Amino acid sequence: MKAVMIIMNQAHYTEVVDNLSSLNIRGYTAWKQVYGRGSKTGEPHYGNHAWPTVNDAIMTIVEDDRVPVLLKYLKDLDAQHERLGLHAFVWNIEDMI
Repeated sequence: MKAVMIIMNQAHYTEVVDNLSSLNIRGYTAWKQVYGRGSKTGEPHYGNHAWPTVNDAIMTIVEDDRVPVLLKYLKDLDAQHERLGLHAFVWNIEDMI
């Protein structure tokens, strides 16, 4: 099992959530209005008058074979809208209940 953390511009949220089911991914946890800035490029997402956009975050725990499919979908989405910002991180899940 793997944990996939997706950090994305809030504009991506509905599309990503709507597409998780089509990727055979049912469960997830979401955080709305996550603030930050990328480590290399892109504009900050602070939700203030100078930097008004914000990010959202989703974490999903998936079978190992779902990870490449999910990452390809996210990479393609990011390529379509590079300026919005989208990152995904994958961790091993040792155990869960």
